[in-house]
Parts: sequence; structure tokens; C-alpha cells
Amino acid sequence: MTHSFHPTILREYDIRGVVGHTLHEEDAYALGRTFAAEGREQGAKRLAVGRDGREHSPRLEEALVRGLTEGGMDVVRVGQGPSPMLYWAVAELDVDGGIQITGSHNPADYNGFKMLLPGGSVFGTQIKSLGSRAAEGRWSEGQGKVEDVDIIDRYVDRLVEDFQGGEFRIGWDAGNGAAGPALEKLVAKLPGEHHTLFTDVDGRFPNHHPDPTVEKNLEHLKALVREKNLDFGIAFDGDGDRIGAVDGQGRVIWGDQLLMILAGPVLDEQPGATIIADVKASQTLFDRIGDMGGTPLMWKTGHSLIKQKMKETGAPLAGEMSGHIFFKHRWYGFDDALYASVRLIEAVAASGRSLTELRDAMPESLATPELRFPVDESRKFAVIEEVRDRLTTEGATIDATDGVRVSTGDGWWLLRASNTQDVLVARAEARDALGLERLVDVIDGQLASSGVERTEADH
Repeated sequence: MTHSFHPTILREYDIRGVVGHTLHEEDAYALGRTFAAEGREQGAKRLAVGRDGREHSPRLEEALVRGLTEGGMDVVRVGQGPSPMLYWAVAELDVDGGIQITGSHNPADYNGFKMLLPGGSVFGTQIKSLGSRAAEGRWSEGQGKVEDVDIIDRYVDRLVEDFQGGEFRIGWDAGNGAAGPALEKLVAKLPGEHHTLFTDVDGRFPNHHPDPTVEKNLEHLKALVREKNLDFGIAFDGDGDRIGAVDGQGRVIWGDQLLMILAGPVLDEQPGATIIADVKASQTLFDRIGDMGGTPLMWKTGHSLIKQKMKETGAPLAGEMSGHIFFKHRWYGFDDALYASVRLIEAVAASGRSLTELRDAMPESLATPELRFPVDESRKFAVIEEVRDRLTTEGATIDATDGVRVSTGDGWWLLRASNTQDVLVARAEARDALGLERLVDVIDGQLASSGVERTEADH
């Protein structure tokens, strides 16, 4: 048998599409068959399978597991939970890899698969090769066994196993995502006073979209913190691998600011350690890590790419603007928002200050939100090359880790190609509004030189 996946669903870091449109149960079955064959070639015999709370996740799971077992792979089903619970299962159970069925923070009609094999996350060219393996029908045959293992309590116990303290009044928002039940179990084990929102799993996301990096999705959490006069608030995305936070005044603490706070205790224990952040992070973060005696490393955006770089460098901690936080220090190296929240409580306690005071002490800078420019697939990477060439000719200070990041007297600006959509992504940060305006003008000018126009929606 051969199977062709819709080309749009084979993405850089996962497989993801719109159920009933670009992603169907036949795709889940075919992925199972294909992944079983690929896994067996890599020596894998048993895989863990988990799922998020979307309404179609059980159907996709059933088809996936059928495919895996018919391909000769044994399956351990760990049930509904956040993606990090599946990552934990892969680290702790007697399995060789795993698949989480999840649409992450996408709208309710999306779903997909995050995959791990013995070498780590499956991404990039490995996902492309799963596509060609399915198209050629290079499948294995067999009769795998299926077993169900309930791991949620063990996972939550591990989250707090070596908790180093901190008693606060905290608001939590699970956004009806897959982390809700684990969150309820977690707060029952933490000291302090905890108020939770939307911990019932509902794949329709009736209260707000589960993406904590978009400020309007934090309105319920901000209101809760204000109304009950709480110390701070924490929110999760749809599958629990990204964290958002607000301080006691309801100000958002962004991904790079969280990393600034989380890095302190890690560097106390491991002076000089490498701390990784992606190219979208503030210059103030990289400077702060240096000031604390750490070695800051700017790396490409993308959770699979960051995990790979952590392995290479032995970094104990990494983070992205998008709220993925990766602890290798006292943890496993995967992005886990529930664990990051435990470590945030510890870090705030260790600082001897409130999260609001920590936020007040951060250097003030003005940054744009992420600016997105639709661009034809064929031009996406070419435009970046053209911009880089022009800037090099001008003698600009460029970091070309991922796109172009340019430092000027005003601050810095970034232009990179998205790995998951046909857009260019830009961001700028400056000390004041005029400086920021100048940086954005430079971005607009560079894009115009390459024939890319900003639409009104981008302003």
C-alpha cells in the first residue's frame, strides 16, 4: 500500500493539519504504519502514545495505534494529557520513543502529531522522509501488542519531587487545554493558595484560545489576579508545553523575561553554564545572563532545534520567546510548562522579591510584537539572502544565526523566514519610541527593496 499526505501537513517540527480537510483518520493510520517501519529500522520495539483534549484526538489515536501495531510496533497508551507528560513517559517508561496526538495551540479544528524516536525529536528532513516512505509504501508487517498505563499521578509526583519551596498566592489558567487535570493535581501538592481557571478539558476552547503568548488570551487570568489580589498568574497553551505569566499588577512576563528569572538559581549552581535563547529574545536577556556569570547563546527559533543545541552544548536551560522553556537542570531537557511553573515559583522565592519587583527591576525597553509579512514560498528564503547581502555591503553588524538580526545604536531588529508558514517574521527592540520607529522604518525599507509590501493588518 502507498499513501500520500497532504503536502501542507508535513511541517518542520511536527505533522499538523485541519481535521476533515488536510488531515484524516487514514493519515493517522498511514503515519502509524510508516512510523512503525521507520522506528523498527532504528531499533525501536515499543512506543508510548498520548493525546490532547481535542474532540477528534481519540479517533486519530485509534487509527494511529492500529497502524503502529499492524506495522509490528508494541504500543503503550498513556491516555489524555499534556505533551510533556508523553515526553516524560518516553524518558521514564520502558519505551523507545513516542507520539503525542495534539493540535498544540492551534484552533479547535486542527490536530497533529509530535514524534520522538531513540535519537530524540523527529523533525525537519526526518518528517519529509516519513512522507516519502508512506508514498513508496515501505511499510513493515507485524502484530504489535497494546497496553494501557495510567501515568498522570506519577508524572505530577515527579514535577514536585525535589521542590525547593516558595509559598505564594497564584492564579492559573489551563485554557480548557490538555494540562487541566494535571494542573489540578499539581496545585493540590504545592504550598500556598491556588486559584484555577478552565481546567476542564474542552477541545472547543469555549473561554479563550489556548495560546498564552497572545496578550488578549490572558485577560481572564489578569482579571483573576486583580480580583483576588494574587502574587502572580500562570497560563498554559493547548498541550502544556508553553507557559505564559503575569505579575501581581497583571503585566505580562514574556518568554525571555521568564528565562531571566529562571536562569538565576541555575547559574548559582552551575556558574558559567551556557543558557540558550532564540533569535527573537531581547538583548537585555543575553546581557543579563552574561552579568550573572553565564554564557549566553543565541540560537535558531524552533523547539526541536533548541533541544538539539542543548544536547550539543550541555546547556542546563534554554527558552524561546514563544514560551517553550527547556530544563536539563534537575529535569530531562524537554519543554514542559508545568515543570517551568514549579521552577518559576522556586526562582521567585529564591530571589527574596515578588515577581512584580523582579519585573520592575528589569531594564525598560520598547519592542514591537511579532510583525508578519505574507510572502510567496519561492521568495521566502531568497528575500532573507537579499537583505543579508545588502546589509553586508553596508557594513552592518549582523548575526545570521537564523535570518538576520541587526544591532544599531537604537537597539536591534530581526527578519527571519518562518519554518511553518509562508511568512517573514520581524521584530525590533529599542530604548525609546523614536528609536523603535527608526528600526521599523529600516525593516520596511529592506522589505520594499525586495518587493515585499506590508499590508495594513501588519501595522
